[in-house]
Amino acid sequence: MALRLYGLKSLTRNFQLIGCRMMSNDLGGGAGKGGGTGGSIREAGGTFGKIEAAREEEFIRRLQKQQLQELRRHLNVEVSILEKEIKSHQAAIQRHKKKISELEGKTDSD
Repeated sequence: MALRLYGLKSLTRNFQLIGCRMMSNDLGGGAGKGGGTGGSIREAGGTFGKIEAAREEEFIRRLQKQQLQELRRHLNVEVSILEKEIKSHQAAIQRHKKKISELEGKTDSD
């Protein structure tokens, strides 16, 4: 019985190794191998598929870089607007405090 279980374990372990070998994570390596079915060139795999996958990855990185730059620019603009609002509110607070002190001065003299 123990020999049968050992044989079964080694058989399943070999299948696991084969399964890992059959799946490739190379982009552009062909259909179903991480490259997907992105057209006939990528489905065929090989060098052209890898080049196309590299171009797509480069495009995505460039797009993400542009999006990050745009986000930074937008956030900087928003920060500057909020800083202007803070200054405006601080000025309003100072005006109101001045009016309060003037009113308190007038009521004390009455």
